[in-house]
Amino acid sequence: MECEICGKPVPEHNPIRAKIEGSVMVVCKECSKLGTIQKAPPKPRYVQQKNKQQKNAPRRNYPRKDEPSEELIEDFDIQVRKARESKNWSREQLGKKINERVSVITRIETGKMTPDVKLTKKLEKALNITLLEEVNNVDLNQFINSSSGERTLGNIMKIKRK
Repeated sequence: MECEICGKPVPEHNPIRAKIEGSVMVVCKECSKLGTIQKAPPKPRYVQQKNKQQKNAPRRNYPRKDEPSEELIEDFDIQVRKARESKNWSREQLGKKINERVSVITRIETGKMTPDVKLTKKLEKALNITLLEEVNNVDLNQFINSSSGERTLGNIMKIKRK
């Protein structure tokens, strides 16, 4: 077993679980100082039996349903304002066309509010612009630790120490 942050070996008979920035992870003694040490919850018997059955089953990589396939562009606020101004519409006129309040349009254009997908699609249609872009999935297999073949946070990102 390896530390989920730096990849150092962790004793399997006594792993250290620490809560670091809201996530409970198995870490080495050195990395446990970055958070608070947690007690390991006892596993119910039915979960252990289910896991034994699943070990023999082949793993499949299905796309996760809860991951978005599109995301809002970075400068959406500027694009909305420019598109509205190019059509010579006031914020009130745009609000009426998409059935939203003027305060919502103002907050979007100033960057104080991020529109949800439904509102973004209404803005795209009314202003004839593209605000959503396809998300490229990152292949995390390129970050696998070569010594053990496991993926750790330390492989993916650099740790900033104070």
